[in-house]
Amino acid sequence: MRIRRFAIAALLAAVGLWGLALGLHAQPMAVPEGRGPVLLAAVEGPIGPAATRHIENVLAEAREQRAEAVILRLNTPGGLVTSTRDIVSSILASPVPVVGWVAPSGSHAASAGTFILYATHIAAMAPGTNIGAASPVSIGGGGLPGGEDEKDGEKKPSTMENKAMNDAVSFIRSLAEVHGRNVEWAEKAVREAATLTATQALDLKVIDIVAADTGALLTALDGRTVTTGNVNRTLETAGRALETVEPDTLTKVLAVLANPNLALILMMVGVYGLLFEFASPGIVGPGVVGAICLILGLYALNQLPLNTAGLVLLLLGIVLMIAEAFTPTFGVLGIGGAVAFLIGGGMLIDTDVPEFQISWSVLIGATVVTGGFALLVLGHAWRVHKKPVHTGRDDMVGHAAKVLDWSGTNGHVWLHGERWKARADSPLVPGGTARVIALDGLILTVEPLDDSAEAP
Repeated sequence: MRIRRFAIAALLAAVGLWGLALGLHAQPMAVPEGRGPVLLAAVEGPIGPAATRHIENVLAEAREQRAEAVILRLNTPGGLVTSTRDIVSSILASPVPVVGWVAPSGSHAASAGTFILYATHIAAMAPGTNIGAASPVSIGGGGLPGGEDEKDGEKKPSTMENKAMNDAVSFIRSLAEVHGRNVEWAEKAVREAATLTATQALDLKVIDIVAADTGALLTALDGRTVTTGNVNRTLETAGRALETVEPDTLTKVLAVLANPNLALILMMVGVYGLLFEFASPGIVGPGVVGAICLILGLYALNQLPLNTAGLVLLLLGIVLMIAEAFTPTFGVLGIGGAVAFLIGGGMLIDTDVPEFQISWSVLIGATVVTGGFALLVLGHAWRVHKKPVHTGRDDMVGHAAKVLDWSGTNGHVWLHGERWKARADSPLVPGGTARVIALDGLILTVEPLDDSAEAP
């Protein structure tokens, strides 16, 4: 029995060792690293949360496929500082070489695009493209909060502007030093908003390659050595498969929702939907639509550089304007709410990038709609207040009731389809008519009409 158990154990051990040997033989380390395809991703339009998510997804897919390289085809006017820094950090940490390529002809990598191009391991441009104008938008567009100092008749940047400028200069200089590119021009692009064409950028060693199409770019990349994660890699891109990576569904949705104007409209629809649901419980539809819109609006705002004070003022304005509709104060709450709404909406997004600012036309339109809603409800309440009462205690007094039965000074009458107890100072004739003069609890006080009173 012991021998049999020993034999079975030995057999199982042998099978296990054989399986382990097969597993080691089939390990992926037998496949040379970095021999996958070259991935191509388009980065177009303003740099924001959607662009950040798209690039991060592309780099993650490149690691999974062991891609030879990732090409980011850039055409952007700039974007948010936070999104730009997130993208730069992802590129610098990528084990797969990242190539920045400003293309096709007519494209540009301005502002945030310049920083991203400087962060890539290899920078390329197509003929007829340009790069630069990397000054902080808040400085080039009218100044940061804090104003400007004036001395000797000349306006000088404020402390806040200097801080933003120096931070941007240090940032782009560090990227230029990492990849051995032109540091002086990088600083000039930030301080003076300098720009370059593709040929000029190549001559000044701002970029590494000028390529008109993907074929020329892959040929020019072949044989170049880059450093990723302290490891030198020689690219083998000639004739390699090129795969285009499209944004996933969530990224496309985020690109739409990241529009602050749409986010504001969604929030307003959400507030109105919930308001109608609370006012008329059981309808369900407005509440469901309102909840979905409100969640989407808040999610969209969460992806943007939100100013908390602006959001509080915005919500306060909505509350005050709605309160005006239900507790009329002759315009005090409504006007205060409109002012708070406009100020809050104007400072809601903490950036001076035009693509991520709330349009004043949308903001004023939302204010007019909300104010109009408050006035509509207020006007309806005023008209109802002026109309005579048709229900309740006050509606009973003055109406005629039919006498059903009577004994002494008490009996019953028929009024508004109901049988009521009634009393009077004198006896009444059943079948006659009496007028209600008062209501005490559930007992009507009546007086006879015409010949409804009994003869003494």
